[in-house]
Amino acid sequence: MVALAPPRHITVQRCHSAPPGELVFYAFAKVVVGILVRLIWNPTITGEERIPRKGPVILASNHVSYADTVVMPMQVSRAVHFLGKSDIFKGGSPLNQVFALVLRGLHVMPVDRSGGAASRSAIEAGLTVLGEGKVLGIYPEGSRSPDGRLHRFKTGTARFALATGAPVVPVAMVDTFEAHRGRKMFPHRRPQMKVVMGEPIDVAALAEAFDGLEEGRLLRAVTEVIRERVQELSGQEYVDEYASDVKRRLRAEVDRPT
Repeated sequence: MVALAPPRHITVQRCHSAPPGELVFYAFAKVVVGILVRLIWNPTITGEERIPRKGPVILASNHVSYADTVVMPMQVSRAVHFLGKSDIFKGGSPLNQVFALVLRGLHVMPVDRSGGAASRSAIEAGLTVLGEGKVLGIYPEGSRSPDGRLHRFKTGTARFALATGAPVVPVAMVDTFEAHRGRKMFPHRRPQMKVVMGEPIDVAALAEAFDGLEEGRLLRAVTEVIRERVQELSGQEYVDEYASDVKRRLRAEVDRPT
C-alpha cells in the first residue's frame, strides 16, 4: 500500500469523541435546518448509500453556491464536517452572524487558508476528523465557482486520503448554481437542487497503479481522477484554471479603468 505521511509538524489524532453539548447542538441544528431546507427547496439526493456507514470517508464535491454547504449535509445521514473559509464567519450584519452560527452548528470549521501556520492548522483539522473515523467534506476547487464551470482541483483531498486511507466519494451539486443565480444569500426554489453521490474511490489502489511517480506528480494524478469522477456526475464544463485565479482576473477586469 502506498501512503503519504502528514506534512511535518502535523499529527493525526484518533478516537476522540465530540463533547455531548456539540453533538446535541448538531442534532438540533440538523433537524431544524433540515426541515426548513426540505420545506422551502425540497432538494433530492442520489447515491447516499455509497457513503460507508462507518469509518473515515471524504466527500469531494464541486462548489457552485453558498447553499452547497447546507443542502448537502442535510441530505446525508452521517454527520459531515466541513473545512470552511474563515472569511464567511466574519460578517458583521445580524444575518451574517446567524448564518455563521448555523454553519458552526452544522460542523463547518473555520480555517485560515492564507498559508504557513494557518495552512497547517487546516490540514490538522481535516486529519483529526478522519482520524476520529468521521466524514470530512471538501471542496477541492478551493473556492466557489464564479461561473458555474468546474475548475482545477487542489491536491489536498488526495493528500488527506493517502495519509489516512479514507475512501473518497465524489459528489456533484447539481442546479445549485442556477438556483442561486442573482441571489447573495438564499437561493430560488427552482430549479430543484440535487446532490449526486458517485462510487467510492480507493485512493490507495490508485496510488499502486501510479507506482513510481514522485509525490507531487502522484498527488496531481490522483487528484485528476477525483476531478474526472466529479465532472462525470455534475456534467459541468471543465476549465484547467483555479477558481481563485479566475475570480482575481474577473475582479481586475471590473476594476480596470475604462
